[in-house]
Amino acid sequence: MTIHYQAFIPLSEYPNLHFIERKTMRKLKLQVQISVDGFVARTDGQLDWTVSSDEQLWQLINELPDSSDTLLLGRKMAEDFIPHFESFEPENVRFPFAQKMVNIPKIIFTKTLKKPFGKNTSLAKGNLTDEILEMKNQIGKDILVYGGAGFVSSLIAGGYIDELYLFVNPVMIHKGLRIFDLLTKEQKLTLISATPYECGVTVLRYELKKEG
Repeated sequence: MTIHYQAFIPLSEYPNLHFIERKTMRKLKLQVQISVDGFVARTDGQLDWTVSSDEQLWQLINELPDSSDTLLLGRKMAEDFIPHFESFEPENVRFPFAQKMVNIPKIIFTKTLKKPFGKNTSLAKGNLTDEILEMKNQIGKDILVYGGAGFVSSLIAGGYIDELYLFVNPVMIHKGLRIFDLLTKEQKLTLISATPYECGVTVLRYELKKEG
C-alpha cells in the first residue's frame, strides 16, 4: 500500500512538510560495472571483460543490497538475471548471495510483458516518472537498480538516480553499451568515496546534487 504524507497531514498546518518529505524519501541507488572508456557491456550485452572481485570488493557487493528492500530491473536484464540466481545450488559458495537476490522483491520495468516471471517479482508498466516517484514516496528502505543499459540510461537522464556506485574496471573495450548518452542537460555530482581494490577495480561512489 502506498502511503502519501498528504493523506494525513494538512499542508496548511505543516509549512515545512516539503522538508520532511525530502528527508524520508527513499533513495534510488545504481550499482554498475563500467569500463574506463565508459561502457557497461559489449554491444551484445556480454560482461566477459569485467574483473573477478577480490574478497573486499565482494563484501561490498554483498552488503549493498542490505540497505535496500526493492530491486529494479529492465526487462532485458531481468530475463537473464532472474533465472541465473534462481539456478544456484546450495553447495555453491555464492548461494547465500543468490538467495538474497531471489528473496528481495524485484520490479521489472516493461512495456511488453503481460505477467511477471520468477520469484518475488512484479511488473511496472506505467509512465517512468510516475512509477519512480510513487516508489520513492513509499515507506521502506532504499531502492537498488542493476540495469540493463537502456533502462538505466532513462533513469539517469531523468535525474532519478540519487547515488551511483560505479565499479570502474581496468579495461577499455572500445565499443559497447553506454548509460550517459541520453542526458539532455548537465547533472552535478558529489564524490562520496573513491576506493581502489586489489583486483584492480575502483569503486566511485557519487551522490546527485539536487537542484534548488
